[in-house]
Amino acid sequence: MFIHKTHSKTDLIDIIIDLDLQIKFSHQDNKKMIQDKIIDYLKNNSKIILNDNFFNIDNCDGLVNYLKNPNPKKTLSIKEKNNVMNICKTIISYCKSGYNLDRTRYNTKKELQDDMDFIKQFGDIPSVRRCCKLMNKDIKFRDVTFTPLISPQVQKHLDQKRAACGYEVKPILMIKHATPENKIIVQFD
Repeated sequence: MFIHKTHSKTDLIDIIIDLDLQIKFSHQDNKKMIQDKIIDYLKNNSKIILNDNFFNIDNCDGLVNYLKNPNPKKTLSIKEKNNVMNICKTIISYCKSGYNLDRTRYNTKKELQDDMDFIKQFGDIPSVRRCCKLMNKDIKFRDVTFTPLISPQVQKHLDQKRAACGYEVKPILMIKHATPENKIIVQFD
């Protein structure tokens, strides 16, 4: 058995953690060492049953097939990713210029929508998510919602980041009346 080269060290560590595989590794281990540990584990534990996970893998055979095939997150070549990034830059420029088509290379609303429909399938790229968020504010596209396609792994990381950063802000109003000048102090924490 071999593990396809498109699976990075971080991807392999995510698989070990998310599938709760009983593999001891160190973050100092290189990719080859982690691959060898996974292969040894799968050879010795061919009857494992996996719980619900983001990878939709049920058993050992499913995990072997997932690792043999190219990583589904790494579907873009460098040239293709550069093309997507250039489109994102153009769309972000359009949004920053007040949603004015005359200030971009786009001649029609249809061309812009075609580019958005193309890039939204690469929602794992942060710039694509930003484009979708900005374009959903454009009044020319009121009837269309641009939703980026995000892999479950990236969605999990985004949810963890959102929870850790405390994006849910709850304003607190405090009113104090005990000043010598009888002034009302309003303070937000």
